[in-house]
Amino acid sequence: MKRLLPLFTALSLIISGMVSAQETDTVAMMADRIEPEVIKWRHHLHQNPELSNREFETAKYVEKYLRGLGLEVTTGVAITGVVAILDSGKPGPTVALRADMDGLPVPEKNDLPFKSIAKGMLDGNEVPVMHACGHDTHMAMLMGAAKILTEMKSELRGKVKFIFQPAEEGAPSGEKGGAEVMVAEGVLKNPDVDVIFGLHISSNTDVGKVRYKHGGIMAAVDPFKIIVRGKQAHGAYPWKSVDPITTSAQIIMALQTVVSREIKVIDDAAVVTIGSIHGGNRSNIIPNEVVLVGTIRTLNKAAREHMYEAIPRKAKGIADSMRAEVEVILPLDYSYPITFNDHALMDQVLPTLVRTAGQENVINSKAVTGAEDFSFFQQEIPGIYLWVGGKPLDVSEADSPAHHTPEFFVDDSGMKLGVKLLTNMTLDYMKNAK
Repeated sequence: MKRLLPLFTALSLIISGMVSAQETDTVAMMADRIEPEVIKWRHHLHQNPELSNREFETAKYVEKYLRGLGLEVTTGVAITGVVAILDSGKPGPTVALRADMDGLPVPEKNDLPFKSIAKGMLDGNEVPVMHACGHDTHMAMLMGAAKILTEMKSELRGKVKFIFQPAEEGAPSGEKGGAEVMVAEGVLKNPDVDVIFGLHISSNTDVGKVRYKHGGIMAAVDPFKIIVRGKQAHGAYPWKSVDPITTSAQIIMALQTVVSREIKVIDDAAVVTIGSIHGGNRSNIIPNEVVLVGTIRTLNKAAREHMYEAIPRKAKGIADSMRAEVEVILPLDYSYPITFNDHALMDQVLPTLVRTAGQENVINSKAVTGAEDFSFFQQEIPGIYLWVGGKPLDVSEADSPAHHTPEFFVDDSGMKLGVKLLTNMTLDYMKNAK
């Protein structure tokens, strides 16, 4: 009997592999079939973008579609979020799939038949609005996965929770929003979610390719403000002042040494950037106060904790030496954790990526210092975040437009792989769950 066990194990693995391959083929055929619909949804969403926490028409569009699939739908989550549940009727895990919904205050410069000419209100001003980061494709891909998984309901075990999230780009001034609020409102409960999968289209990754990384794939983001207070004086008599401008200049330069001299950059990168300086109003007046606003980006917990200690230390030390006073506000108004791919779950998902995209199209990627509030979901449960290629093959990486710019562009053909990945990761996780 003992000799037969290895044979049984081998046969089990072979049969499991055959089932996985058959499911992958089925998903691929269904993704081919619905691709024109996915493109149609994307074009509509691209042409009608809305700003963060203002995705009212977007939410109605998504809600109507999900109800049409016969799903249990909840609206108004974190203001405009839409959540739908697909219940297989069989015991098993609950898998969440997430897409973000908001556009950006960016004017579109692409000459497309579905170009955005939309406007929105931001801080009391009318601004152009564009899906300049690909959230239109994220929604369309998740809608496609919802369609396929609903049609394959008999193959599922457990439940799928489709999360359409508002305000990933940050809530308007004075408001809260996004993944953090969705989590606080219980989006990962009732039913309790076991794992969550998400993906982001990439304008500089070839169509057909997927990028992954174990551990930190996107940085934590921590905005901060430093207020330097001195003593005002005539610019001709600087010795009568306590100069907050020269103090601020020294603080700015010293902050760069936190990364270059205190962070172990061979392990993970970190960034400190000052993006705003305000102080004074005349050439011949040394002001009382200067305000600096900046951002920190880190890729591991230790570096993040070090930044929180080092920035106030540097600022206070320099201010003391200049006889000035300093106030450090860290974090300033919002803060995103590290987008961290659970190591064990990444190991489990990797064969699915290879089988879906092909070994040559699965790229072990470096981390980026951009940030994503998908990280709030990953703080609560294991999660995987991936980059899916949207760059046309005839465009070089150097010529591909950056995210958050008026020229941002991704090709419709990149979405089909995203649909397949979301679907296959769900099917495989359910099949392998104990």
